[in-house]
Amino acid sequence: MSQLTASAILLRRIEYGDYDLILTLFSREKGKIAVIAKAAKKSTKRFGGILELFSVLQIVASSGRSKKLPVLLEATLNKPFFNIRADINKTAYASYWAELVLALLEQGAPQPLLFELLVDMLERLDRSDSPEAVLSILFQMRFLLLTGYRPALEQCANCHTAVEHIRDSPLHFQLERGGLLCRKCDTPPAGSLTLSLGTIKQLLWLEKGPLATAARIRFSHRAVQEGLRFLETFLPYHLGKEPRSLKFLRQLRG
Repeated sequence: MSQLTASAILLRRIEYGDYDLILTLFSREKGKIAVIAKAAKKSTKRFGGILELFSVLQIVASSGRSKKLPVLLEATLNKPFFNIRADINKTAYASYWAELVLALLEQGAPQPLLFELLVDMLERLDRSDSPEAVLSILFQMRFLLLTGYRPALEQCANCHTAVEHIRDSPLHFQLERGGLLCRKCDTPPAGSLTLSLGTIKQLLWLEKGPLATAARIRFSHRAVQEGLRFLETFLPYHLGKEPRSLKFLRQLRG
């Protein structure tokens, strides 16, 4: 039996039996992993109540050859993020981000850049550095880039006219093609997924601009609403379902 030592974010915890917990973690070293914490609910001495959602932990787990889950042997709390769990809105956003990671990442596939992004976004959410909706737009744009699902926003998918050369707004985003269509190529039907040119340019800047600067970008109310509607439609389309956490988040926002 060997051991795994890793820095990890706790994304999901499920009660197993009377005293155990099954934990799904997103680690820098091994990507998404699942472990079992034996007697975690019975003994506060072993883990001291630190196995809380969204916390960043330093873990040591067994990694035997059998099909059984690795056993969590030790855990040290690095970043507790108490403010997130104390606020229902912050919890809802963090839960949505966690569900995206759980749904789109393969087990055991390291994604160190995405790990650092999620830690950074949780830190900013915990400190209230920026409006929660803006942080969510930023996280989703970077998440799509790092996982290879990014939408094509630079040009019209039909005539290939670059966005900076398009004058008519808004533009229709066609989910089936994963790209924009300018007004010359398509007239947006009523109620369709549309984006104004200003919002498109801000989304593109968020995707590649310096993270610290991007988190402080000023969005108009319209741009926030457009950005959320677009991303929270685009991602479920690729998932094939609407995340449960997103349903709850929408209820909170009204």
